[in-house]
Amino acid sequence: MSAKVMNGTEMAKEIRAEAAEGVAEMRDKHGIVPGLAVVLVGDDPASKVYVRNKDRAATEAGMVSESIVLPDSTTQDEVLSVVRRLNGDARIHAILVQLPLPDHIDEDAVIESINPDKDVDGLHPFNMGLLMAGLPRFIPATPEGIQQMLLRSGFDPEGKHVVVCGRSNIVGKPVANLLMQRSAGSNATVTVCHTRTKNLADITRQADILIAAIGQPRFITADMVKDGVVVIDVGINQIEAPERKRGYRLVGDVDYDAVSEKAAAITPVPGGVGPMTIAMLLLNTLKAARYFMHPHLRKLGG
Repeated sequence: MSAKVMNGTEMAKEIRAEAAEGVAEMRDKHGIVPGLAVVLVGDDPASKVYVRNKDRAATEAGMVSESIVLPDSTTQDEVLSVVRRLNGDARIHAILVQLPLPDHIDEDAVIESINPDKDVDGLHPFNMGLLMAGLPRFIPATPEGIQQMLLRSGFDPEGKHVVVCGRSNIVGKPVANLLMQRSAGSNATVTVCHTRTKNLADITRQADILIAAIGQPRFITADMVKDGVVVIDVGINQIEAPERKRGYRLVGDVDYDAVSEKAAAITPVPGGVGPMTIAMLLLNTLKAARYFMHPHLRKLGG
């Protein structure tokens, strides 16, 4: 079996074009331009690249884009002050604080300081609660991107057994909540595995759809999946590659070459989930601007 490659780069282009159309319509009809602000604390190279890509994507979609880069020495109070300023800025409809933050800053306190109506990452407890209740307002971008990849590739999760490896607040928990909901594009039976799961391979081999968000390179091997599985690889890991000019290469949490021989479909790394995350962030920014323009839409599950 040779797996179908789910090209996130191409799907993301389609979604970014849809976002750009929505931005143009809002600007032309209502005179409002959606605004996205991204806050980065520290000099983590991967985060800097990600923030730069978000800024470029928002600008290309016709949005107002503001990137605020703060040194690693920035205090928690200073970060909170920046968030409060953005909360009160009418030009900015969407706020994203790039994670992880330096160890001396309380991530929960920063996330909770973001106005839930501008929390396009969907990580504020209010928005996480809405998702859990089946009334989502802002779905975290990576989980929503995963759902769209499945649907746009013809792999509707409904009735399928989805196994999620990872329980982070950014991917594992929200994607499990999203795909178990009683709604179109969901209705799956979901099992969540993590570092304390016993007999992990026995569970992953039951998956019709396997979502790997572990943070360990090539952790999911061919003997851990069944024939015909659909594999979503969220991992982005650096491994040494002396033959390359930069000295490393990016790989996912899945042993791509071996697993793709058994899978019906698989996402590549890079070029899979990553581009979709940015595309869904743009749609969430557009949604936040619509809430600003039409406050009545901010009802629960709006």
